[in-house]
Amino acid sequence: MARIPFALPDARRIRSYFLRLPLATRGTLLVLTGFYIAQLISPGLEEWGALIPQEISLTTLYRLNTFPLLHKTLFHYLLNTISLSPLLERFESDHGTIVTILLFTGAFGYIPGALYTLLERYIFHLNGAAIGASVWVFLLLASESIKQYKVNPHFLLMEYRIPTWTTPLLFILVVSFLVPHTSFLGHLCGAAVGYLWGLGWIRFLAPPDKILRWIEGKLNLLGRIPHYVSVDQKTYGRYGVLPSTNVGAGAARVGSMRDGGILAPAPANGVPLAPVTSGGQRLGP
Repeated sequence: MARIPFALPDARRIRSYFLRLPLATRGTLLVLTGFYIAQLISPGLEEWGALIPQEISLTTLYRLNTFPLLHKTLFHYLLNTISLSPLLERFESDHGTIVTILLFTGAFGYIPGALYTLLERYIFHLNGAAIGASVWVFLLLASESIKQYKVNPHFLLMEYRIPTWTTPLLFILVVSFLVPHTSFLGHLCGAAVGYLWGLGWIRFLAPPDKILRWIEGKLNLLGRIPHYVSVDQKTYGRYGVLPSTNVGAGAARVGSMRDGGILAPAPANGVPLAPVTSGGQRLGP
């Protein structure tokens, strides 16, 4: 029997990865998949939802939010969804489910879309249609590059010191050369919004944390909805209350966060106690 010269992906790991995805990320992937299937059934959907600068008016502003959901081919769909998944998961883990849903159904669609429309229509006098979630991919890459720049300002390429924040721009150039019919300007517009978000200049687009905490507490979203990510990462962590890192001599950290572990007094003999849980509240997916 012939041996396969490369390792096949482990189906169990793939399944485990998708089962761990937070709520907004898996919802976005399902919507992208649903729109791609709908395009196969109704090809006119692309013309209805594509970002076409000359078609933008008060009655067609929905295109600013629908164009990232559409894809031309199976390769286009797979490339974008595979690239988007880890970036969107990390964004949701950092900012919470509510913020992710609000931004990616609103500002992170219409701001890069409006910028692209203005440049195409009034500066370059063109009318190139744009579709695809790659605008979100480069938006998130740009945001992440700003975070990395603060930690590691440069990386070495041969003997040259390259600023870390330029990484998305290099990817945009590479994609433009390797993948035909890509929207160079559309990718730049997405990256521009990502840079603004990473620098903190448009953080006002997200609702205040105080309001989001009130909503989460009032509706008990963390306890009721599986895979929900709290907005208050400093207090709640990704899935629930984090144990304190300032552990004194008279306390021991017991239990993992997934087990709902909290701090409990350590016994005199130093033997750790059994995990103390949070009374049945769901702290994880």
